[in-house]
Amino acid sequence: MFEFDQYLGFLAFLTILTIGFWLMIFLLTFVIPYWIGGSLMEFLKEKRDEKKAGQDA
Repeated sequence: MFEFDQYLGFLAFLTILTIGFWLMIFLLTFVIPYWIGGSLMEFLKEKRDEKKAGQDA
């Protein structure tokens, strides 16, 4: 059915596909929400600081 080099190529393909799949899952569930949440908190902090500076002046 398969020769040995074809078998190794198929295993390499499956490995790369699996790594890509789990990397996508990791990025979508942890990295991107963390990035969005941090930038939102930073934006709100800047707005709060601007408002506080406006009241002080």
